[in-house]
Amino acid sequence: MKIQVYSTKKETSRKAAQQAAEILKEAINRKNKATFIAATGLSQTDFLDYLSQDPEIDWSKTEMFHLDEYVGIPDTHPASFRKYLKERFIEKVHPGTVHLINGSSDQPDEEVARLNQLMADKAIDIAFIGIGENGHVAFNDPPADFETEDPFIVVTLDQACKKQQVGEGWFASLNEVPSKAITMSVSQILKSNNIICTVPGERKAEAVKKCFEGEVSPHCPASILKKHENAFIYLDEDSAQLLEKTT
Repeated sequence: MKIQVYSTKKETSRKAAQQAAEILKEAINRKNKATFIAATGLSQTDFLDYLSQDPEIDWSKTEMFHLDEYVGIPDTHPASFRKYLKERFIEKVHPGTVHLINGSSDQPDEEVARLNQLMADKAIDIAFIGIGENGHVAFNDPPADFETEDPFIVVTLDQACKKQQVGEGWFASLNEVPSKAITMSVSQILKSNNIICTVPGERKAEAVKKCFEGEVSPHCPASILKKHENAFIYLDEDSAQLLEKTT
């Protein structure tokens, strides 16, 4: 794991996007294809915007997986991650193949089985992720399941996670936030050859300190990134303000 700190959210996102673009282009040059995982949320908005502007990425040679999605909301809902990715990224770059999570399904276990079959033995070149105010990666809230080998799982969202979604303006009240989500598992995220983790903003500072200066623990899910050689953590001065040191 390597931590890099930049002065602003924009600069942090731009630098993260530059490295992500180089990794994608290298994979395409080497094997004529790149497979990546895309996340959503306020931390990813500028990152995806910068990434989509790189004219040298042949997106037709890419395959995209979707990191997580709520269970029980349609893709027309303002908080839908499918809606977010379509509008902010997919419709701009048109990846060659896109695998989105159908959160509308009444049978999330069936959707998980479909996704797990798609992901089986798939080599992922790079994952784009953030971390939550509670330290979650994807929707793996604390205490996260570090043991399951299933690529996707159904999880119950904790109260801190729900509060963050309301605080960011995706829902008007806690009661509106779905109780369950389909998420890529921690073990599957760690199988990615490279991880670009973009974490700007003061409200993430406590989680950043706990996860990256504390012990590796399911109670601080993002702490597991310390065990990944090619996990690159991009912070701004606000999110890094509680760190004793950066390396």
